[in-house]
Amino acid sequence: MDAVLEGPQQVVEEYGGKRAYQSVVDFGGGKSYLLRAIVREDCDPAIVITLYKTSKIAKYWRNS
Repeated sequence: MDAVLEGPQQVVEEYGGKRAYQSVVDFGGGKSYLLRAIVREDCDPAIVITLYKTSKIAKYWRNS
């Protein structure tokens, strides 16, 4: 989790002014998952709302 928050592969805007910090991670077994941390940055310090992994990488990954 710390690696995604400190150096995400991608940061995308989400509803309500939140941002999704996300990275593709291999948890072992050769299958890659997208690890997403939904973060409120309008606070100091920023607050992680939720963190989850999903196999639906194409659904959330933004190209460009």
